[in-house]
Amino acid sequence: MAFLKRLGYYLIGFSIGLLFLFFFLKKKSDESGTSFCYFPNCRVLKDIRSKKLIENDLSQTLFHDQVLDSLRLQKFLMEGKIIFNKSNTKIPKCKEYYIKGEIDSKLAFLRIQNCDSTALIKEFNFIN
Repeated sequence: MAFLKRLGYYLIGFSIGLLFLFFFLKKKSDESGTSFCYFPNCRVLKDIRSKKLIENDLSQTLFHDQVLDSLRLQKFLMEGKIIFNKSNTKIPKCKEYYIKGEIDSKLAFLRIQNCDSTALIKEFNFIN
């Protein structure tokens, strides 16, 4: 009987703690824009988004032809999925990542070179 009483107190305290953490962490992420990325996909995409995108011929063509713009690219880098088995992460300076996602309800594929302080679009294709 005493065990059930202690278990009840524990569950009440545990649920209050969960509610406190839920509201505290939700408030923190809403106000400051802080996000918690623990999984590899989220961490790499967040790292790429934080860097300056270098303009090259391919990216200028994509932006000029309005296939891609900064909002679509940011959404792609927020919701995309990295294909790690195709990506080359063994390069010491600039790792290459293959990212699959959606742009205007079409599946797209992006190969991006992620260096120390910059990111460069190497390839972009729509998947049929």
